[in-house]
Amino acid sequence: MLDSFRKIAKTWFGKLLGAFLIVGLAGFGISNVIFDIGSSTVARVGDQEITTREFQRAYDTQLNQFAQQTGQMPTAQDAIAMGIPSVVINRLASEAAINELGEDMGIGVSDDRLGKMLREDPSFSGTLGQFDRTSFLRVLQQNGFTEAEYFDLQTKAARRQQLISGLFAGSAAPEAAQELVSRYTGDTRTLDYFVVNAQAIEPVAEPTEEELAAYLAEQQAEFRTAETRTVDLLSLSPEAIAATKTIGDEEIAAEYERTKASRVRLERRRIKQVPLADEAQAGLFESGKAAGKSFDELLTETGLTATDLGTLAKSEVTDPQLAEAAFVIAQGDFVVIQGAGGKRVVTVSAIEPGGQITLEEARDEIGQALALGQARNEYVDILDQVEELRAAFQPLAQIAGRFGLAVKTVIVTEAGSELTAVPDVPETERARVAEAIFAAAQDKLAPTLSLGSNRNVWFDLKAVEPARDQTLDEVHDAVLAAVTAERSEAAVVAEVEKITGRLKAGEAFADIAVSLNQFPILSQPLGRSGDGTTVLNQDVAAAAFAGGPSHFGSARNGDGDYVVFQVVEVTAATAEATDAARSFVEEANRETLYGDFVNGLRDAAGIRLNRQTFDQLIALDAATGQ
Repeated sequence: MLDSFRKIAKTWFGKLLGAFLIVGLAGFGISNVIFDIGSSTVARVGDQEITTREFQRAYDTQLNQFAQQTGQMPTAQDAIAMGIPSVVINRLASEAAINELGEDMGIGVSDDRLGKMLREDPSFSGTLGQFDRTSFLRVLQQNGFTEAEYFDLQTKAARRQQLISGLFAGSAAPEAAQELVSRYTGDTRTLDYFVVNAQAIEPVAEPTEEELAAYLAEQQAEFRTAETRTVDLLSLSPEAIAATKTIGDEEIAAEYERTKASRVRLERRRIKQVPLADEAQAGLFESGKAAGKSFDELLTETGLTATDLGTLAKSEVTDPQLAEAAFVIAQGDFVVIQGAGGKRVVTVSAIEPGGQITLEEARDEIGQALALGQARNEYVDILDQVEELRAAFQPLAQIAGRFGLAVKTVIVTEAGSELTAVPDVPETERARVAEAIFAAAQDKLAPTLSLGSNRNVWFDLKAVEPARDQTLDEVHDAVLAAVTAERSEAAVVAEVEKITGRLKAGEAFADIAVSLNQFPILSQPLGRSGDGTTVLNQDVAAAAFAGGPSHFGSARNGDGDYVVFQVVEVTAATAEATDAARSFVEEANRETLYGDFVNGLRDAAGIRLNRQTFDQLIALDAATGQ
C-alpha cells in the first residue's frame, strides 16, 4: 500500500500536496572555502572533520551504486556533471552537523549497546548464524574499515538515531492532509472496456518492393552494419605457458610423495540442528530416541523445523560443543546438547569420509601445479623474447609457434564482446583491448597491452570491414516487418480515434463494441495504480481517473494494446484517513522537519571546504583537462 503512496509523488496531485506538506530539502551553498585545513581533511562542519578517507569511501560507494543501476561506471567528468560529489559532501556534512549536536548534548552510546549492535548484525554471522569474529574482520577488510573506524561509525550512527527519534518520533501530521491523501488513494473507478490491437482490425496491405526500398532509404541509419576488425591475437600468461607443458609421471609421483602428508581429505558431515524452547521439548527427543524413534519422526510429532548448517569439516564448525557432538554420532543419529540459548538437537544426515588422497586422485592437480610453477619461472624470460621478436616485426603466428602458444583470429566489434573467445582477456579488460584494436592502423606495429603484472596481449590488425549501409536484399525481412508494424500501429490508432469519435457523438458503448465483434468487459473497481495486470495498468487507470461518471477514452496498456473504456461507476473513498495514509503523511512530515532541522544545523555550524583536496579526490583537474 505504501508503494502506491510513493507513486503519488510523481503525479501533479503529489506535487500540489507537496506544496502544502513537504518542503524539499533546501540546497545550501558551501561558503568559506579555505585552504588552511590539513591535507587529510576535506571539509569541516563546526568542530567536526570530514576526512579524505571518509569522503573517498563514501564517494566510491556512490559511484559503485550508480554503476550497478546503469551498468556503466561514470567518468570523473560525468560524475561532476551529475552532481555526485556535491551529493556526497552534502550528506557527510549533514551527518557531521548532527554528530556535533549530539556531542554537545552529551548523547553517547554504551559499550554494551555497541556490542549488541555488533552481535545482531547479520553481515558478521558465521555458519551457525551467530556472530563470528573471523567474518567480522573479513567484512571490515573488504570494505576498507579498521575496527576503530567501524565502532566510531556505529557510535555516530546510534547517536544520530537517538536524536532523530527523540525529536521527531511523535511529530503529528495535519488531519486534513491525512484525509486528503486517503480520499485520493481510496477512490475507485469501474469500467466497461475492450482491447483494440492489430488482431482486432483488418490486416494492413502488404507493402510493395518500391515502398520497402523507399522506407529503407528514409530509415537507412537503422539498417547499417557495425564496423568489424579482424585481428590475430596472442596472449601470454603463466596459465597459457602451463598449457604447453607435459609433466611426466615420475615427476608427478615424486611430488606426490613429497607432499603426501598434506594431501589428506577431511571428513565432512551434513549437520542439522533444532533449537528447543524448553526442557519438555528436550525430554520428548530424549525419550523418543530411547524408544527407537527417528529424528524425522520426532520432528513431525513436535512440529519443529531443523536448520541445515551445510556439509562441514570439524574445523569449519565454530561452536566447539556442536563440533564435538556432530563428529561423534553416527549417520542418522541425533543427540540433545546444551547451547548458549538453551538446549538443541543435533543430527548428521550424511557423512563424506576423510582419509589419504591417492596418487591417482591427485595426479591432475599435481600436474597442473607443477606446470604452472614452471610457467611462472619462465614467464619473464619468454616475455622478453616475445618483445624482441615483436620489435623485429616477426609475425605473431611465428612467435607463438616458437613457444608452443596459440594465436586466435577474432573478428571484433567496437564493444569487444567477441573477446570472450580469448580466455586470457578478463571481462573487465575487453573494452580496453577493443579500444586499442579500433585505434590501431593496418601495417603498423600495435603496442603491447599489459593486462596485469603477469598477463600481456599482442595483436596484428589483419583486416578492417568499415560500417556500411545494408542493402534491401540483406534486410528485406526486417524492413518488411518494420513497415508492417508501422502501418499496423497507424491503423490501430485511426480505429481507436474513430471509436472515441462515435462515443463522443453519443453512441452507446455496448453497441459500438458489438459492431466491432467485441464484447464489453466489466472491470473490477480500479485504484489509481490499475488492477496490477498489464491490461488495466497505471496508464489506463490514469486515463479513467481523468473524468467522472460516463467518462470515456483510450490508453495504451502494458501489452502495447489500446484499451477503449467508459466509466460506469465512481466510488468515492471514505473521508476517514486509513492507517496507511496516516503513516505516509506522518513519514513525509517527519522527513520535512528533519530536513529543515539539518539545514539549520548546517547553516549554524558553517561549512569550510578544502577545495584543493576536494578537487584532487574527485579528479577535477583530469575532468576539466587542466
